[in-house]
Amino acid sequence: MSDVTRILSQIEQGNPRAAEQLLPLVYDELRRLAAARLAHENPGQSLQATALVHEAYLRLVGNEQAPVVSYAGSRQFFLAAAHAMRRILIERARARHSLKRGGGRERIDLDDAEIASPERSEELLALDAALDRLAVVERQGAELVQLRYFAGCTLEEAAELLDLPLRSAQRLWAFVKAWLLEELASD
Repeated sequence: MSDVTRILSQIEQGNPRAAEQLLPLVYDELRRLAAARLAHENPGQSLQATALVHEAYLRLVGNEQAPVVSYAGSRQFFLAAAHAMRRILIERARARHSLKRGGGRERIDLDDAEIASPERSEELLALDAALDRLAVVERQGAELVQLRYFAGCTLEEAAELLDLPLRSAQRLWAFVKAWLLEELASD
């Protein structure tokens, strides 16, 4: 049993100190995943990789107000981390489009007066909806996309996390890319 799996088991059993032991073990990997994901966002993004990791971590291990969620192992934990980062980025994209936050207005950077592209958050929302539809058709394919796109995993890393042979992951990746392209083109 890996250290991460052992500590996740202790968290599930209610050990309050276990969450403190988990963060140092997974922090660098989560930060790398968050930085890779945020590299695809618009310039001027106010959310930093560190903040994304901390917010995702709180969602993963809970806090005093939130119940502790159990994870079967490090694979399930990192899948959940990718999903938590996806949810956080989707919530932020929806907030940017809300009327309270200026709706669809264009944002102007006062330093160099360039207009930030509002399409990125619209693309993210469309991808989120398409991933929800994909999960109904091909759950493992949706997990593969989450790991590749939102967690920044390579195909090899994602295949290992999903416990898939590399060749199967390559075929699945080809399928979901084609499926998503068709779905997104029809939106």
